[in-house]
Amino acid sequence: MARRLPPLNSLRAFESAARHLSFTKAGAELNVTPAAVGLQVKTLEDSLGVKLFRRLNRALSLTDAGKALNPLLSEGFDRLALAVAQVEQHQESGIVTVSVTPSFAAKWLVPRLDAFRRAYPQFDVRVDATDRRVDFQRDGVDMAVRYGRGHYPELHKDLLFEEKVLPVCSPKLLEDPTPLRRPEDLKHHTLLHCDWRVDQDAAPSWGMWLLAAGIEGIASDRGPRFSMETLAVQAALEGHGVALAPQAIVQDDLAKGRLIQPFDPSLIQDSQFNYYLVCPHDGMDRPRIEAFRNWILGEARKSETRTDGIEETGAVT
Repeated sequence: MARRLPPLNSLRAFESAARHLSFTKAGAELNVTPAAVGLQVKTLEDSLGVKLFRRLNRALSLTDAGKALNPLLSEGFDRLALAVAQVEQHQESGIVTVSVTPSFAAKWLVPRLDAFRRAYPQFDVRVDATDRRVDFQRDGVDMAVRYGRGHYPELHKDLLFEEKVLPVCSPKLLEDPTPLRRPEDLKHHTLLHCDWRVDQDAAPSWGMWLLAAGIEGIASDRGPRFSMETLAVQAALEGHGVALAPQAIVQDDLAKGRLIQPFDPSLIQDSQFNYYLVCPHDGMDRPRIEAFRNWILGEARKSETRTDGIEETGAVT
């Protein structure tokens, strides 16, 4: 509902005059003449239909209506000033706020953040982990990592990863009574599913992977489902089954041997979705944003080098 308010200049003039009980002092504060203050106050009185001041010979005093309006109006201007100060502080602060999915934050970004601190000790990072698509201005977010097709015409975007998906599991499954050696062996193991928060018709799935691998006779929809990739990956780490996961999410677990890619690397499939770093165009020249952008793009290039090892050998070398 639209707010019905008198002119802002008249409210400012009254608030200053009420605080000083002087048109002269209010005029000095607002950089206008005392007569201009008086005119603005009269405009406000006419708008409200009440008198706000008693004009004495050499002094002013507030009427009952003026006494009722003054504290609420002063509080309102104080809150406006605080809001402006907070925005200015955010614009100039050394904190860069980055919105990422919880899975990407936990499995890729957070393990690398200490490198950012060492490279740019003058800046700090605030990680806003959410699956919700944020509003940059309303939510106070500087940058975001998004997983999708890359259609962000209103934003500056950088490609972080051309994403691939691959089956991963615990090394325990190689020693299972029905060991996992070939894709056909999946019929003896639990498939772990992730409900991707993207276009479901084109999202990575076991059905798509099995079809591309030429594997038949396996019910691709069986097995538990998880709302986040990290939960499916954790289930795989515990030896509960085989997860189909984005390479960026599992590369550190593969490098440390906690997970393995059990099949031939040729079965790693390209995804129709990639990870993008996005930012409003008008924020690109801010030092903290430029620093984080340069750093994360460099880390993404290092990750590409590591994932080349996965594709060549089936495990990171």
